Amino acid sequence: MPKLTKKLIENLEPAAAEFCVWDTQVTGFGVRVRPGGGRSYVLFYRLGGRFRKLTLGKADGGYGLDEARDRAIEKLQDVRDGVDPQAQKVADRNALTVEALTDLYLEQGPALKPNKKDSSWETNRIMFDCHIKPLLGRHLARDVTAMDVSRMQFDISQGKTARNVMLGHRRRSKVRGGKRVAAMAVITLGAVYEFAIKAEYLQKNPTKGVERFKTIRKERYLSEREIAALAEALAEFEREDERYAVMADSVRLLMLTGCRKSEILTLQWDFVDWSKGCLRLPESKTGAKVVPLADDAIAVLRRRWDETRAPEASRGHNSGDTTPALGTGSPWVLPALKGDGHFVGLPNLWTKVKARADAILHRRIHDLGGDLREVRSLTTVRLHDLRHSFASFAIADGASLFLVGKVLGHKQARTTEIYAHLSDDPLKLVANKTAARLSQAMRF
Repeated sequence: MPKLTKKLIENLEPAAAEFCVWDTQVTGFGVRVRPGGGRSYVLFYRLGGRFRKLTLGKADGGYGLDEARDRAIEKLQDVRDGVDPQAQKVADRNALTVEALTDLYLEQGPALKPNKKDSSWETNRIMFDCHIKPLLGRHLARDVTAMDVSRMQFDISQGKTARNVMLGHRRRSKVRGGKRVAAMAVITLGAVYEFAIKAEYLQKNPTKGVERFKTIRKERYLSEREIAALAEALAEFEREDERYAVMADSVRLLMLTGCRKSEILTLQWDFVDWSKGCLRLPESKTGAKVVPLADDAIAVLRRRWDETRAPEASRGHNSGDTTPALGTGSPWVLPALKGDGHFVGLPNLWTKVKARADAILHRRIHDLGGDLREVRSLTTVRLHDLRHSFASFAIADGASLFLVGKVLGHKQARTTEIYAHLSDDPLKLVANKTAARLSQAMRF
């Protein structure tokens, strides 16, 4: 029998009955093939006059061959020391708490999900620390029931885990609850249990069958007069203090590109393709993507270049060349006011901008004699609503959902379908124009 290799394991065909293929390098170590095609690494050993079997992990999508072989060697050493690996595995499984299981998920999960982004793992960690561990952390993972999960969801929705978290000197973060967060907690916990089942720590997932809260999307689409009020508020802040220029330009780029907040705040000059007039983002929520730039967005970027980079030569866009000269300044389009990183203060400043813009909008409507009761408050507008508004303006101008999805970088068409109702406006415009012409003809 040859030594086990990755290629040999991949080529093993299932049979009518379960069978094992043994390794010639480590005694008792092999791969088990089930009739359904599942493959697992196993170790047979003898302790106290009895033969015993230990499943080390799945061979398809689980442990690598070298890692499984190393684990087998470790377990055989335990046997020589008088420790029963199978009994220890059962004891560890029975003592595994939800807190320990979530830690295992963060530690071992990246090997099972290599394409999952670091930012997504960080989001999971925050969900564990802020919501799941405080409510279920001390529970034994094997004893958690669907009722426990449902109770956790309800408690999070009622704000039981809401609190302020100190992040450092004079910095804090507000942990909020709500139905949307509660539903996401159930989904995240379900992923942890699926990992535990795949790694053979547990056998059941208590989140299965739990009815999650239905959350309503809160899209907010800004009107032209609301956009104008925001623009005036940004200009006022800049006139009051030049340090607000970075904040103002970050909001302008969000409005003019339809990008996500993280994509703009972490934007680097290396990502700007001046010759093609686009951003080439190496990483986003949906992977690498290209963002086309409108002339106004390019103008903002050129101004930022002049303010943040020190040109080594006079060549640049002022001389007619479309590509700015290389400089020695910050690599970030929106650099931090202090330090070498990128700008991070937008969320807090956004609250001030919204309040100022709301006052401007109400003053304008009042001066024009309009009905203030019909004015929606701008204080509830989120930064992500600027992305929604970009899409709404595009669709109002007749752009198809397909093209809007391409510009926004949507990976799946159904993501763009949330804007489908907005396409009624251009259709109605076409209908009105056509009917007007027909009505005109009918008068003769």
